Amino acid sequence: MAVPKKKPSKARTSRRRATYYKSIKVATVECPNCGEPMLPHHVCLNCGYYNGKQVLEVKE
Repeated sequence: MAVPKKKPSKARTSRRRATYYKSIKVATVECPNCGEPMLPHHVCLNCGYYNGKQVLEVKE
């Protein structure tokens, strides 16, 4: 059975484990109606438009 010759350093171990704690990057696009950032293929929560049509009534 294979046995490691040396103990992995703390930096190497931490670097490997750090991949699980990365923040998730969310893609955003600019709303063509109001210019606010929004999720692609979703209704804009700022103005209520989707695909050039008013879908939601947004209270101000």
